[in-house]
Amino acid sequence: MSTESMESDNDSELHGPLRGIRVVELASEFGAFAGKLLAGLGADVVVVEPPGGHRMRTYGPFAEGTSTDTADSERSLWWWHYNTSKRGVIVDLDTSEGADALHQLVSRADIVLEGEPTTRLRELRLDHPQFRALDPKLIWVSVTAFGRTSPRADEPVTDLTLLAGAGPVWSCGYDDHTLPPVRGGGNQAMHLSGVFAAISALTAVIYRDATGEGQHIDVSAHAASNVTTESSSYEYLVAGRAVQRQTGRHAASTPTMDTQVLAADGKWVTTGFPPRQVSELKALVQWLTELGLNDDFDEFFFLEMGIERGGITISEIGENAEATAVFGASRAAMAMIASKLPAYDFFVGAQSRAIPVGIINSIEEILGDPHIIERGFPVPVHHEDLGRDVIYAGAPFKMSRTPWRITRRAPKLGEHQSEVLD
Repeated sequence: MSTESMESDNDSELHGPLRGIRVVELASEFGAFAGKLLAGLGADVVVVEPPGGHRMRTYGPFAEGTSTDTADSERSLWWWHYNTSKRGVIVDLDTSEGADALHQLVSRADIVLEGEPTTRLRELRLDHPQFRALDPKLIWVSVTAFGRTSPRADEPVTDLTLLAGAGPVWSCGYDDHTLPPVRGGGNQAMHLSGVFAAISALTAVIYRDATGEGQHIDVSAHAASNVTTESSSYEYLVAGRAVQRQTGRHAASTPTMDTQVLAADGKWVTTGFPPRQVSELKALVQWLTELGLNDDFDEFFFLEMGIERGGITISEIGENAEATAVFGASRAAMAMIASKLPAYDFFVGAQSRAIPVGIINSIEEILGDPHIIERGFPVPVHHEDLGRDVIYAGAPFKMSRTPWRITRRAPKLGEHQSEVLD
């Protein structure tokens, strides 16, 4: 790689484990989340847009002051979210000047991230073979709907059709199968492919540092979605069984017990996977006793039986009558406690006893939750044109030694043109 830098004058904005890694991202819906993940880890990510801006800038909703039916390229919340911590330039790839600009950018990059239609870059002679011939260390990551070599490569898709075709939609919905499946919200197919792209790119960096060789990585959003269907795909492939949708719990080929319970204050909670280890069962027995519910719980002795036998394993459930009875009692006890307490008291009480449960909150309740705030998930990001900070969703993961953070708002159109290219 060239020692020349694309870094901004304000080096303090660059931080984290990927400081010094340079990424050129050709703006696309498929690559946006991967670029965001890499930028949050400290990579210098430059997002390249066509003249007039990428179409993602027209996706609503828009920040206040903008009509819901009028696109404002600088106030798309979609664009804001997916492009934090990046810098932005405009390059017209259909011109010789644009091709020269891309060559300039790539010559100083470690990674190129793109989600272009499979023939576009090849026809422009701006594809990975041309660039990797000039720099064998270059890592080129293509993120497309079905992968570069698939016969379906250029079929039109949406996040919905990807999730439906790959399998996740089949697993999401309700016990009542007269109701249609439910699509998971939040652009999950795009996110899944972005996660695989980011992980693959970092793996390729490690390989390059060890061998001196770059590579072309071909990520399929369809495949990424399919391999994250939990047991759905492999249960069908291995056992020939199709899982069925279940309300608020994992899809399964054999129906499982309900997990969602109406708490005493009318809010819903999910009891999760009930206690089965000795420490968890002891905590559950103690909780029931503290609440004065042990005498009212007819299956209390099954919990004590579970402690005496040293807990139960997942493989025993449904196969061993005693273990199955302990498991059923454990779930019933959690449901009973949940029905007697306000939702948040149940949630905190279980978590403090190392029993994983959930609470069904609104977005506003999530962002205001003390635990979520302490974790640092809501992040204020300054927008000078609004004259205030805007609260963003922060790190999608939290690791002690490799921090991820938002360093700045998404770039305005062509904001860093002179800084990066001139």
